Amino acid sequence: MTVLVNLIVTLGMLYVVPAGLRLIDPAGLRTAARLWPVPAALGALCLWLPRGIPATALAVLYAAAALALATRAPARLLEARRRSRAGGSAGGAPPRTTVSGPAEVAVCTALVSPSIAAASLVAERAGYRLFGFDLDILALTVPHFHFAGFTAALVAGLVCRAGATAPATAPATAPGSTPGSATLSRWAAYSVPGGTLLVLLGYFVDDWAELAGAVVLTTGMWAVALLTWRDIRPGVRDRITGALLGTSAAVLVATMLLALWWAAGEATGITHPTLTWMAATHGLGNALGFALCSVLAWRRLTVD
Repeated sequence: MTVLVNLIVTLGMLYVVPAGLRLIDPAGLRTAARLWPVPAALGALCLWLPRGIPATALAVLYAAAALALATRAPARLLEARRRSRAGGSAGGAPPRTTVSGPAEVAVCTALVSPSIAAASLVAERAGYRLFGFDLDILALTVPHFHFAGFTAALVAGLVCRAGATAPATAPATAPGSTPGSATLSRWAAYSVPGGTLLVLLGYFVDDWAELAGAVVLTTGMWAVALLTWRDIRPGVRDRITGALLGTSAAVLVATMLLALWWAAGEATGITHPTLTWMAATHGLGNALGFALCSVLAWRRLTVD
């Protein structure tokens, strides 16, 4: 399981995060995205070293970069609130990257998530049971907050942002044009960060709280999948981009069902997958089928 988890985390650190930063704010986060591969390479390297001082030192450097990224979130939220009160930017034009309150909550959750992953990474590489958690749990928290934290919140924000910027004369296939899509996209933008937070709180409370978080997160991710499949994918002319969007939406149905099964099993005691099996199915599916396909698709959409 260790090798698979390390490969998944390496993908998240080296590609998904910097590519995602360019999707959040191509101008404002350009420098962060360009520089990110440097600390990410150090973080990825520490995964393959034995636990100890060298691995911990590299993890601390990665954590410093992740913390610096997290500090961007409060300023973005404050700016979004200011723009909302002002009724938009000068001349009535929509803000460049803060077009929707719910979308901004989601993308700010994405900005903060790598720091949580990095804190777990530092503790795990040092062999320290942070808050009393087993080292295996800390190791799995690292990919969880790179993908369920960063990528899931990012994509939920992008879907909500797309719906918020759809023109009133948009065709039927445009995001937000289907009845109920605007409400559903706002739900996704709030419930994905909320579910992620509830799952995190469940670590400290009990398995039932974690199950509640899994339910909220799953409904949010399924809303993302539905909006992607029904509203965004049909309007894409490029076949490759459409296939990537379709794959990301379809994979979410299965991977989040596995997440519900595992959380329900932990809470109720019913038969459920082991952590190793979850890493090989839920984890790998979310990393490759959802996260990678989503980021590639949205990158192609922004280029188009």
